[in-house]
Amino acid sequence: MASYVIAITRAVSDAINNCELTHLTRERIDLDRARAQHRAYEHALETVAHCALVHVAPAPDLPDAVFVEDTALVVDEIAIITRPGAASRRPETAGVADVLRRYRELRYVEAPGTIDGGDVVVAGRRVFVGRSSRTNDHAIAQVRAILQPYGYEVVAVDVLGGLHLKSAATVVSANQLLVNPAWIPARAFTGLDLLEIDPQEPYAANILKAGGGYIYSLAFPRTADRLQRGGLQLDLIDMSELAKAEGAVTCCSLLLNSGK
Repeated sequence: MASYVIAITRAVSDAINNCELTHLTRERIDLDRARAQHRAYEHALETVAHCALVHVAPAPDLPDAVFVEDTALVVDEIAIITRPGAASRRPETAGVADVLRRYRELRYVEAPGTIDGGDVVVAGRRVFVGRSSRTNDHAIAQVRAILQPYGYEVVAVDVLGGLHLKSAATVVSANQLLVNPAWIPARAFTGLDLLEIDPQEPYAANILKAGGGYIYSLAFPRTADRLQRGGLQLDLIDMSELAKAEGAVTCCSLLLNSGK
C-alpha cells in the first residue's frame, strides 16, 4: 500500500479566549472567525498538501486544544506524548494519544520533565529541542534516551525569543530551515542551510511543510515574497485569530507518514 501523509487536527475550543499567553497581550478572539480560519487550514492540508485528515475528539473545555502539535513528537518509528509546560494544557494529551496509538507505539515524557511539541524541530535524523519556558532539560534528556536507539541525534537549543523553537526555526527541507536569526543560536544548526526571514517580520519563521506543499501565514508578506522568489510554492492562509492565542501554521496539526 502506498504511503500518504496523515494530518491530525482538533477543533477550536469554545474556551479559546482563556488560552495560555506568554508573550502577547490578550485580545478578544472571534470564535466564529477562528473556526472559519481553522476550516480553511484543514482544507489546505487536504487540497494543497494532499493529507488525509484525522480528527481528535473535540475538547470544548480545554482552551488551547486546537494546538495539537504541542501534545506529541512523532517520527516514523515512534510517537512521544509530551508533558506540556503549562499545567492547564496537560489534559490535552489523552485525546491525542488515543488517536496516535492507531499509528505508532507510544512513549511518554514523565515528571519533572516538561516539553511542548512546538519546541521540537525534526530535520532528517537530527532532532532539535528548544530549551524554553515550556521545555526543560529533564524532558530533553528523556527524548534523547527514547530516540537515540532509533538513530536520531537530539540537540538542545536555547530559545532566545518567541514562545517555542518553532517560533524561530521550522523545516523547509531536510537540509534547510526558515529562521529568525535573532531568536536562535545559529551555531546549533551546523551543516544546515538557514534561510532568514525579513527582519521586519520577527514571527515569520513558522512555515508548514506538508506533503509536497507549504502552508504559510498571510501576515508575513515580505518573507513570503522572499520564499516565493526562491522557488517555494506557498498556500497563503489567514491565521489572524489563532495568532492571538500565540498559534501559527505548524501548531494546528500533527503530521505523520501512514506507511510507517
